[in-house]
Amino acid sequence: MTLDSTPDQLTWTEADIEQRAQWRSEAGVRAPKRVIVADDRLTADAAYAQACEGIALLWRGDFQNARQLLQAMARRIDRKPRKTADVPLDAFNLHRQAQAQRARTLGMLLIPLGEDYRIALRRAPDVREACHEAWGPAAGPSVVSLRELQGLIGAHEWRKKGVEIAALDGARIHPHYGVFSPVRGEYLELVARARLPARTLAFDVGTGTGVLAAILAKRGFERVVATDCDARALACARENAARLGYADRIEVIEADLFPPGRAPLVVCNPPWLPARPSSPVERAIYDPDSRMLHGFLAGLAAHLEPGGEGWLILSDFAEHLGLRTREALMAMIDAAGLEVRGRDDIRPQHPKASDAGDPLYRARSAEVTSLWRLGVRAVPR
Repeated sequence: MTLDSTPDQLTWTEADIEQRAQWRSEAGVRAPKRVIVADDRLTADAAYAQACEGIALLWRGDFQNARQLLQAMARRIDRKPRKTADVPLDAFNLHRQAQAQRARTLGMLLIPLGEDYRIALRRAPDVREACHEAWGPAAGPSVVSLRELQGLIGAHEWRKKGVEIAALDGARIHPHYGVFSPVRGEYLELVARARLPARTLAFDVGTGTGVLAAILAKRGFERVVATDCDARALACARENAARLGYADRIEVIEADLFPPGRAPLVVCNPPWLPARPSSPVERAIYDPDSRMLHGFLAGLAAHLEPGGEGWLILSDFAEHLGLRTREALMAMIDAAGLEVRGRDDIRPQHPKASDAGDPLYRARSAEVTSLWRLGVRAVPR
């Protein structure tokens, strides 16, 4: 056991020898300070008890047994009764707390990776390609939680398989690791069916995988400028544009929000929940203090051509949770010198919207996703 790990390096004692390896955590979790070596002799009850105490388990046994152990630990967590609340905001906060605690506990089962990302455990899969996609070239031995490694492997498979997009006539978008996957199709349908103000130039602000830029290109835009500030998203959007045959019409550039200039159409699908992400991978879902939403609305007028439109794709899930009111949204639009020219609504079809056992069911079942058509407010004469 050791107490001197650093945020980016894991230190432990094995066979009376101090060992060190790079600590990897996409979620931004600090390296555990207490680490013991574990193998197939460890029971699920003992593993769960130690993980709850903040003791990390560096696995040296069979890889598939480690997967089964992680599942057994998850079952023990899920059997515990959860606190409930009638007020949606309280239910949301309790849900996030429970999810964070679950992630911390399950994140205590660790897998060592070799200098080339090989896993030197019995029955271990070859994860070298998946790791290289996510992290780039290896720089020595490292350690990662099995839970995060499984997410990385799953993302690699999604990247190979792709996500079928109905609005692209069934063509596939291939999300990269760490880039939000367009698995909810209702907001894509809104963009695919909305009346176009023009077909010359469009800006796609915060493009992610580039799926909205691709839909706009498919709808006949001569040029689409897609922006993002995340390196993975930029690479992902460029790859998808090329794969779909739109590389000559979709330009992907690095920008915090808007590209230079003006366009007759500016589209933005910001994170829908104004709350603080608990890890970097949640930034596509949570927008602290609605910063991106504020930034898009505040800058929209300066980037629209005369008579142009800004399309804001936004769910009202935050309103049903008590995180934001409709009045607050309308005040933001008004303060930016904008007016609402129309709105198209659609109800989500994802499974949680009809799962009465989901802790956020009341908010999910009432959720509506909207495409707000915004224009610059005319100055009274």
